Amino acid sequence: MADNTVQTIEIDSPPEAIFAVAADVAAYPEWATGIRSTEVLETDERGRPLRARFVVDGMVKEITYVLRYTYDEPRSISWEAEPGPDIEEMEGSYTFTEIEPGRTEVVYALRAVPAFTIPGFLRRQVEKQIVGTALRGLRRRVEEIGDA
Repeated sequence: MADNTVQTIEIDSPPEAIFAVAADVAAYPEWATGIRSTEVLETDERGRPLRARFVVDGMVKEITYVLRYTYDEPRSISWEAEPGPDIEEMEGSYTFTEIEPGRTEVVYALRAVPAFTIPGFLRRQVEKQIVGTALRGLRRRVEEIGDA
């Protein structure tokens, strides 16, 4: 993924638990800031999303896109957007690496090319904000579920 944004966070939980939260695309609007709705369009034999539609708050406009997912459970989740009116290209991934029992390093990589004009430096700033916010939200959600 050339010219992408990458950030890392550590979460006090095993990779399997974090993977389960990250793979639950239908629940994203409950914890992922900016995601207004998700719709799982297709699932694999294990019930994991293969394709899902997202509607997100793009600050100046609502942005809709469809992602296609691939899994290497519990190590990673990758996705790629289908080209559409709002997103020309987007690819991303979560990678989960246990650094000690019950503690996992999560790496989020994202590259997005909107289908509308936005200066490159601003696009990178938006990517950084999306990635950082998503990682913090993922940690909160995993901790919330673990405390339940």
